Amino acid sequence: MRLSTGAHSVSRSKRDARPVNVGRVGRPHGLDGAFVVEDASEDPARFEVGASLLVSGQPATVVVSRRVGGGRRAIKLDRPVARGAELAVNRDELAPLEPGAYYVSDLVGLVVEENGNALGVVADVLPGEANDNLELDSGLLVPLVEDAVAEVDLDGRRILLNVGFMA
Repeated sequence: MRLSTGAHSVSRSKRDARPVNVGRVGRPHGLDGAFVVEDASEDPARFEVGASLLVSGQPATVVVSRRVGGGRRAIKLDRPVARGAELAVNRDELAPLEPGAYYVSDLVGLVVEENGNALGVVADVLPGEANDNLELDSGLLVPLVEDAVAEVDLDGRRILLNVGFMA
């Protein structure tokens, strides 16, 4: 299973303007109003100068962009924003994914079931060395690998696990 962070898209034929989080306003960086982007999308173009983002549903434009320690990105927007604010884009601005790949935002909120029993709801997707893991609201961690996941049913809002995997 492949996962793309920043959130997430299956090809859609009509315009889909739902916002999808691609990061969060972090600590200040420098004295010019720039801030570190936390939980940043994997797409580096998302935070380049001139890129458009939504902050609290309102448009903003990146006016300064630079790499900082740990490969993170620091940006400044064309208007002040509050620390902790979510950075988003409209869903139809996301790149289409290959079959079997999912954006994190597509998975959060899905019910995880094994053999007809609900194990919990996906609260987050945690990156790992070998694979990503689904963090369920019940406290369980489920590896996002084909040995564990039998089916991701976005329309049905559920993830089916292979029977016996969690036993």
